[in-house]
Order: sequence, then C-alpha cells, then structure tokens
Amino acid sequence: MLSQHVAREYATELLGAETTGIGYLLKDRITEIDGFLDAVRRVSGGGTVIDPAVVRALLRAPDQRRAVGRLSPRELEVLEAMAEGLSNRGIAERLFLSVSTVEKAGSAIFDKLDLAGEEQSSRRVLAVLRYLES
Repeated sequence: MLSQHVAREYATELLGAETTGIGYLLKDRITEIDGFLDAVRRVSGGGTVIDPAVVRALLRAPDQRRAVGRLSPRELEVLEAMAEGLSNRGIAERLFLSVSTVEKAGSAIFDKLDLAGEEQSSRRVLAVLRYLES
C-alpha cells in the first residue's frame, strides 16, 4: 500500500491479514528510487516493509487513548466543547467559566496529551483527533 497519510485502521487491517508480501509506505518519505525498488522487491518476495511512521502510530495508539483518560472531568468537558468547534469564549460561556480558566484547561489538555507546540500543526485539532480516537 502506498499512502499519503498514516491510517491506523488500514494498517491494522493490512497487518492483520494472513498473507505474505505486505508493504505500507508513505509517498512523501520515498526519496530515492533505489530504496523504493528494494521495498517493492522485498514485498514481491514475500517480505514485509512498513514505514517507521506507521509503526510509531500503531505503537503509540494505546498510549493516546490512556492519555485522554488522564484528563480531569472539567478538562474533558472543555475538550468535548473544542470538538464541537467552540472557541475559548464559547466554551467559557457554555461552561460558566472565565476565558482564562478555559485557556488554562486547554494548556493542561495539551500537556497531558503530550502535544508540544509545533508550527506545522494545531494542538487544538490534534487534541480533538485524540479525543475522537479514544
């Protein structure tokens, strides 16, 4: 399988099949033709080739579900409201909190879910995705 993204459900289905010759590679990580051709040869010969990012996603999944379970009831309420698309002000109004309290809960959520601030991704979106996966 050649994919643009890591999809845990596809990886699980692919690896759970009792077949030989399995491969799950990510398009953007194939940087040299020789490496790609080697992977194709190994898969066609009955071997298995899995991109390291796919392996990390599969191994990290249970930890992510446990991380959501570490949230306090208030943090979980805030995360649920985030999942509905509410802004910090909207969450504050719904839960009868100050915006500052919502911001502190958001920071705690990001910390507990181990979502470091990265310019390439939105911690808020990643937190909601982890919530939805749990």
